[in-house]
Amino acid sequence: MLTALHLIACWFLVIGNGIAGAWALASGPVPSLRGAQLWRFTAFVQAVIFVQVTLAAIHINANDGGPQTFHVFYGVLAAMTVGILYSYRQQFRERLHMLYGWGGLFIMGLGIRALVLL
Repeated sequence: MLTALHLIACWFLVIGNGIAGAWALASGPVPSLRGAQLWRFTAFVQAVIFVQVTLAAIHINANDGGPQTFHVFYGVLAAMTVGILYSYRQQFRERLHMLYGWGGLFIMGLGIRALVLL
């Protein structure tokens, strides 16, 4: 049950952050795509990362052992990336959509890499 839930949440993380990243990058040349919906969706899919890390910790604890260390590394790195993006938002005010666009695609890539290592 935990394995299936973890896998579903991982796919949601990958697809959601890919959509959020592409949307944020597209809002650069098309300012009409910017708005509260973009930032709410981005915040939601990035919050899913912390749910995913929590599920993974419960899964590892329940199974008395863990997956490959690099799978865990990519999950923790995705969570750290959210913090880094949030900390740089003041410095990139004029290009916030670019920061979160590339950041979302980077998180998507980390999720794909973690999926490959399952």
